[in-house]
Amino acid sequence: MKLKVKLFADGANINEIMSVYGQGFVSGFTTNPTLMRKAGIRDYEEFARELLKSINDLPISFEVFSDDFPSMEREARKISAWGDNVYVKIPITNTKGESSSELVTKLSEEGIKLNVTAILTTGQVRNISKALFPDTPSIVSVFAGRIADTGRDPVPIMEESLKILTHLPKAELLWASSRELLNIIQADRAGCHIITITNDILKKITMIDKDLEELSLDTVRMFYSDAMAAGYRI
Repeated sequence: MKLKVKLFADGANINEIMSVYGQGFVSGFTTNPTLMRKAGIRDYEEFARELLKSINDLPISFEVFSDDFPSMEREARKISAWGDNVYVKIPITNTKGESSSELVTKLSEEGIKLNVTAILTTGQVRNISKALFPDTPSIVSVFAGRIADTGRDPVPIMEESLKILTHLPKAELLWASSRELLNIIQADRAGCHIITITNDILKKITMIDKDLEELSLDTVRMFYSDAMAAGYRI
């Protein structure tokens, strides 16, 4: 299947990131403090600069981690200076629920590439679309997977978000927090520009459009092989 949506690898394991980069089928990378903590990263800047030594031709998003906007701004400027391919991830609000739109406007107008993250509603997309500068590349990350976790269908929200962003020619809509391979197809059909996928999902990429009868036979063989290996008897 030929996909229009761009695949961005989401993670913080350097070995996995470099392996995926070497395979050449992803168009960018994202990470966040939670993924970095799980990967055991202790020095944020050292981790980022190590990646950027090898990956300087594809977009990479690194996130600010302060909760007050002056500190976010300071961090954003520092992160942006790490490389021309760097996008600075700014959360849609701080932990108090205060909008980051003023900071987004300030940075975007200065030409700093942003990835506005943790968005879950079309109202938030509409708000941030007014803050982004049309001439500066940006990414709007809507957490479709988390929307689905609440029992809501994320596809209409993504389609509406795309319409909201039409006046921003350099803004790209990103389907974030993917849960399964099907999300790639959903994001593609919805018209999303980008989808982030973890290494576990990336490993399944060859499953797209696999013959279902063949997959059924593979499944039967797996059950049989595991039963024999376990020595089960009835």
